[in-house]
Amino acid sequence: MSRSLKKGPYVDPRVMKKVMKQKQTNDHGAIKVWARACQIAPEFVGHKFAIHNGKKFIEVLISESMVGTRLGEYAPTRTFRGHGKVTKRTADKT
Repeated sequence: MSRSLKKGPYVDPRVMKKVMKQKQTNDHGAIKVWARACQIAPEFVGHKFAIHNGKKFIEVLISESMVGTRLGEYAPTRTFRGHGKVTKRTADKT
């Protein structure tokens, strides 16, 4: 379900504050972010974010095509390890 147009996009004010501070100081380090629900604003383009996935931080460089999506979409929280492995026991039966 999308957010109301009347409210506008959700951009975490703490994240926006960090981006504006980084623009003023001309710093090029990654911005640590826990706000995965925050939408990517046009001001974020060109900045590097370290997005928390629940265990570690994943660094992502924001491009123009990412504007309007959420930060959490670029830091997967689950690791897919396959649907099962062929073991020696099952290989011997065939």
